[in-house]
Amino acid sequence: MGQNDQSGLYIRESIGGVPVESERVSGKGKKVSRKKSEAVVTTLKSDPYIWGIYILLVVISIIELYSASAAEVVSTNVYAPLIRHGMFLGIGFVLLYLIQRTHYGYITRFAGVIGVLSWLALAYSTFMGVEINGAQRAFMLGPFTVQPPEIVKLTVIIWLAAILAKSQKRHDVKTSGIVYSAIVVAAFGGLLALNGLTNTLLVMVVSVSMFLICGIPLRKIVIVIGIYGVLFGMFYVCTKVINRSSEFDKVGQTEQVSSPSGGEHGLGSQTQVNRVVRFLKGVHPEDELTDENRQVIMAKLAQARGGVVGKGFGNSRESVRLPLAFSDYIYSIVIEESGLIGGIFLMVLYLLLLARAGYVAYNLSRALPAFLILGCAILIVFQALVHMAIVTGLFPVSGQPLPLISKGGTSVLVMSAAIGIMLSVSRHATRQKEGKSDRDNVEAQHLGDDLSAINASADN
Repeated sequence: MGQNDQSGLYIRESIGGVPVESERVSGKGKKVSRKKSEAVVTTLKSDPYIWGIYILLVVISIIELYSASAAEVVSTNVYAPLIRHGMFLGIGFVLLYLIQRTHYGYITRFAGVIGVLSWLALAYSTFMGVEINGAQRAFMLGPFTVQPPEIVKLTVIIWLAAILAKSQKRHDVKTSGIVYSAIVVAAFGGLLALNGLTNTLLVMVVSVSMFLICGIPLRKIVIVIGIYGVLFGMFYVCTKVINRSSEFDKVGQTEQVSSPSGGEHGLGSQTQVNRVVRFLKGVHPEDELTDENRQVIMAKLAQARGGVVGKGFGNSRESVRLPLAFSDYIYSIVIEESGLIGGIFLMVLYLLLLARAGYVAYNLSRALPAFLILGCAILIVFQALVHMAIVTGLFPVSGQPLPLISKGGTSVLVMSAAIGIMLSVSRHATRQKEGKSDRDNVEAQHLGDDLSAINASADN
């Protein structure tokens, strides 16, 4: 809107929703003068490279999910799994778009509230939830199944980013910030460990990565890792006691064995021990096909059949015989159809996401957005690498979806939200080259003094 006076017209625009007075223009359309408080408006745009990687992953997801869901469509509509997955991808896109339009400062302001609610949801699902693939880690919300462990992964990143930004000092973090961060990870890791180690290790590795990024000295990180190890030992002993108590309560009952779905049954359980033993033993061509080794053998057959260039999209044969080919083992279907070339391309695509996040983070003025974008990228990429390592036989069998590609409503929505946060940072955060600009002032207003710590890369 404009306001007329004797000198001409004032043009008013806004940056990030905050109105600023721009250039003064005469009635003839010529520039007359500019006040010190006036600003040149910069168009806010999200990073196009992150957008491109996200779109490619969604396209791959639709193609591969259709092939990998062959076992599900035997008795139902052939397009039913694809429609359901497409619905979650659509909801995820809307969520991503809304988040990337929102200033990331609003999200971190409520990090503590989001963290507490996520912890309560995780506790509820752990002790009173429904069992999915052999593990009690979900609850029903109407017709939908919600898996809090997936939500917790992103929640921990947001909370840690806020804590570390508040505790940031020159090339280090206050001891109180390290302690608070370790408590947060331990609080979530303790509950996650009751249903298996994979998600727990994932959260801890991401947290250690964020510690390295924010400049915590290596000796302090080693101490934190030591604390994590002690906590693991405590949880192991506790679950051993609980398991023994359960055995006394179930005298005469047979022991529950591992399901072929790869579900986890708790820290220190016999299922996990057997899983590690089978991993160390490996599989051989002469081995008899059993429920315990079916996933591993079928996954290797799918990869061997793919060869270098693959059998072509839609030509998967093993998807009918491979349990959970549409989720925990979808990478084997990717290799079967697109070969070694397609498998490497997908892995490089995830790594490019991390590389781009690192480039953006390095050029940011403040620490908080750098922690957020790198934390989200590390979560997505590390989970993808863990999934690939499990499928190719480098890690023991454990349920871990391939981000944005595997079937799963909660996982798709959480990973979409993580991409949305990365895009929000790339859209709203101030770059070092912009200096003390009006955009920088707007960002400071959103964050406040406690979250406006300078990025270490800008202070070298």
